[in-house]
Amino acid sequence: MNAVEAAHVVIETITTMASEGRPLMKRVLPDEDIHFWEHYPDRDARDDKTKSRWYYHVHAPGDRDPGEHGHFHLFLHLTQMDDGVRPIAEPQKKDDDEPVPVTHLIGLAIDHSGIPCQWFATNRWVTDEFMFSAETMIAHMNRYNVDDTAEDKTVNRFVTAMVALYRDEIAALLTERDAKLAEIGAGADNLALFEKGNDVLAHIAIDLDEKIESLDIE
Repeated sequence: MNAVEAAHVVIETITTMASEGRPLMKRVLPDEDIHFWEHYPDRDARDDKTKSRWYYHVHAPGDRDPGEHGHFHLFLHLTQMDDGVRPIAEPQKKDDDEPVPVTHLIGLAIDHSGIPCQWFATNRWVTDEFMFSAETMIAHMNRYNVDDTAEDKTVNRFVTAMVALYRDEIAALLTERDAKLAEIGAGADNLALFEKGNDVLAHIAIDLDEKIESLDIE
């Protein structure tokens, strides 16, 4: 999916959500008993074909920008990575639990109207991922697709299209993330810096109107 095709899908899905009176958060969260920090859905939305996944969650008041309702975390599955690529940091095994075989691509924040408002890149510990270099993630980004999870189809298509629409910006954020990690000294000789602090390493505001206007859309 190229950027113009992705823009059409983003417009279509947001229009559908508005016309049905069901904004994005109403489609991913239960009607009641919403708990801070929990994954929605509980075991993540997993694409049947690609194994890419997403989950949405809401932070406690004061922990995030007040303009944010909640955010998605988007992941590639390790089976989507080329043979031979190696993570720069990985989860530490806890008891008998095997780490979840995923790598975090990017975070996508949503405002209180259900409109995307920010992309952000995180440190390894935030999602307990197998972290790969920006170069590796950028090379694999076009494999991200969640059109075929069991969750709301409009949301699935919206998330897939947002990644395709913002590939350049996501690539820049991943590169900035790695630069920040280098700046603070995280690396093979100091793995502890992947494990605490510096939760958001790079972020950029989203202006959908401006982005779509920048494309040659008929």
